[in-house]
Amino acid sequence: MSRSRINGNFMDKTFSIVANILLRIIPTTSGAKEAFTYYRDGMSAQSEGNYAEALQNYYEAMRLEIDPYDRSYILYNIGLIHTRNGEHRKALEFYFRALERNPFLPQAFNNMAVICHYRGEEAIRQGDSEIAEAWFDQAAEYWNQAIALTPGNYIEAYNWLKMSRRKESH
Repeated sequence: MSRSRINGNFMDKTFSIVANILLRIIPTTSGAKEAFTYYRDGMSAQSEGNYAEALQNYYEAMRLEIDPYDRSYILYNIGLIHTRNGEHRKALEFYFRALERNPFLPQAFNNMAVICHYRGEEAIRQGDSEIAEAWFDQAAEYWNQAIALTPGNYIEAYNWLKMSRRKESH
């Protein structure tokens, strides 16, 4: 039985019903439909904290999905799981891969910036201010890109950029 059929969350059920209707009425290949089913099941598992199951579904969706735009969201969600699990190097890799396919994912830039900022804070705690500055500069680059894509979002990041004098003017 598909994961979405056993999920008890109202929003997940609603999403699943709408998704199933769309899969029936929108002309698409059976591979794309199957890929979307795995993607949907991966999102459901991820929302429940079942990250290993979510990854299995996402990898299966990646095997089937050929559209670069759709693949970017699968890669992004894989990055989210690695971020959640503290696997920052892997997370950054998947965010980069998502952005290669879709350079208009401000949330990927934001998450990359958050990881870099965290790494900068770690470097400060370890007494390495030079490494910290490099991480903070990288965080600033990613936050500036996220903000350029979605002005008005990421207010805390915007304020940090201004206070740290790293805000790029656009």
